[in-house]
Amino acid sequence: MTSTSDVARPYTSDEIKHLEFIQAVVTRLGNSSFLIKGWTMTVGGVFFGVLVNRLSWQLAAAGLIPVLGFWLLDSHYLRQERLFRELYDDVRGRTSGVPPFAMDVRPYLPRVTLGTVALSRTMMNFYGVIALVDLVFVAAAVVADR
Repeated sequence: MTSTSDVARPYTSDEIKHLEFIQAVVTRLGNSSFLIKGWTMTVGGVFFGVLVNRLSWQLAAAGLIPVLGFWLLDSHYLRQERLFRELYDDVRGRTSGVPPFAMDVRPYLPRVTLGTVALSRTMMNFYGVIALVDLVFVAAAVVADR
C-alpha cells in the first residue's frame, strides 16, 4: 500500500522517462490503428465501387474477407494500446510495484480481452457498418440472381 506522502512526491527522472516510453508505444499503436482504418475504407470503397457496376454475390462475399481481417488486426492493435494504458496507469499511480522501465503487459491480459475490444462500441460502429453494407450487397446479388 502506498502512503499519501509517496503519491505526493515529485516523479523522478527515471519515472518520467518510463512514462514517456510507454506513451510512445501507445502513440505508435494508435497511429497503426488509424492507418488500418484508412486501408479498410480504401479496400471497402473499391469493393463497393465495383459492386455498384457489377453486382455479384461472390465478389461481395470476397469483400468481407479484408474487412474481417482488418477488424481483427485493428482489434489487436487497440488491445495492445489498452494494455499499455493499463501499464501507464500503474506506473503513474505508483501502487503496483512495476519495476523501473518494465514494459511487460502480461499482467493486464485478463483485464483486456481481444473479444471485448473487437466487440466494443467503436469497433462495431466502424467495422460492423462496413460489414453490414457488404452483406446488403451479398443479399442484393443473391436476390438479383434469382
